[in-house]
Amino acid sequence: MEMRPTAAHDTAFGERVRPLSPALGIEVRGLDLAAPLDADTVRTIRGLLYQHCVLLVRGQRIDEEQQVRFGEYFGHLANTLGKYAINRTTHPAIMYVTNEKENGQYVGALPDGEMYFHSDRCYVARPCLATMLYAIDIPSVGGNTLFANQYRAYETLSDGMKQLLEGLRYISSSAKADVSRTREDRIKDSKRDDAKTLYEATHPVVRTHPETGRKALYVNTAHALRFENMTVEESAPLLDYLCQHSIRPEFTCRFRWSPGALALWDNRCTLHNPVNDYHGQLRSMHRITLAGDRPT
Repeated sequence: MEMRPTAAHDTAFGERVRPLSPALGIEVRGLDLAAPLDADTVRTIRGLLYQHCVLLVRGQRIDEEQQVRFGEYFGHLANTLGKYAINRTTHPAIMYVTNEKENGQYVGALPDGEMYFHSDRCYVARPCLATMLYAIDIPSVGGNTLFANQYRAYETLSDGMKQLLEGLRYISSSAKADVSRTREDRIKDSKRDDAKTLYEATHPVVRTHPETGRKALYVNTAHALRFENMTVEESAPLLDYLCQHSIRPEFTCRFRWSPGALALWDNRCTLHNPVNDYHGQLRSMHRITLAGDRPT
């Protein structure tokens, strides 16, 4: 797929697109994802995603097959890691994500810890290309998702820092620490056969996006363990700086969910953080991830 997104993708939809913030994110209006999309529309939507990192569509009423069809416009779908909490989906590419427990109680997203900015499955050799969430049940207040633009995170570094990071690689771990485990890591507490598997991968600190050709910072506080050939202690000062820099407020946007809203974001240039502030209220989503390639 050789696409270099430009502002032309915005103008192709005219007033149907609305930016979520100056940093990243765009909302597209007037789409009905229950019906197939023509090739020109798909091309435009792809361009919007690659240009703005996060694409949001509200007011949808789609079933599992229709969500899968929309996901396949962007690449190959990855099988889920299994159903988190309650099994209510039938398609192998869809994970049902909920805070409802088997006893009918609603807890926070992570009752024993916080959620952090992260990039999905960055601790495997071929991390997710993109992630899609479709809202089923939404809290009356709270449960928002934050996004951070990693193009901007890289581009605002000094020339000296960019030179230092050139060629530098780091170890990404699925269990960096208990306090920074994300939802998928906590599946190890379930009864799945592979529940206790530790995943680690080595990735470049700065990766080049294969479609846009732009460089993005590719570390996050949830999973960046240490630099290659360095100890955790030696790595900590620079890693801490990069992780904090990557989520500066001016790089971010906040998405307030509504029933039927669908969000699709590019994990190669975007971090996300589902805010854990809705204890006692139901929040459930259908999640799809797209298979990716090796970061370079």
